[in-house]
Amino acid sequence: MSIHEKLKNRIRRKPSDFSFKELRTLLNGLGYIEEHGGQTGGSRVTFYNNKLNHIIKLHRPHPGNILKKYQVKQILDSLLNQKLL
Repeated sequence: MSIHEKLKNRIRRKPSDFSFKELRTLLNGLGYIEEHGGQTGGSRVTFYNNKLNHIIKLHRPHPGNILKKYQVKQILDSLLNQKLL
């Protein structure tokens, strides 16, 4: 099983310890490109899929690297709506 398949299965379980690094790997594997805001973007990050014309926006977690539970749920719902999971 590839790392992308493992991450797909992992996010489906809505873990409380899903990291931003794992999310980046998962979304890159699904065809998303990470974009940062301008100088005032701060911790805001946008993942964009050109093929689907789909955007996922969120704040990068800080000071840690673990996403909030609501972020994992929103991302999961968004990916399910796009039929990517």
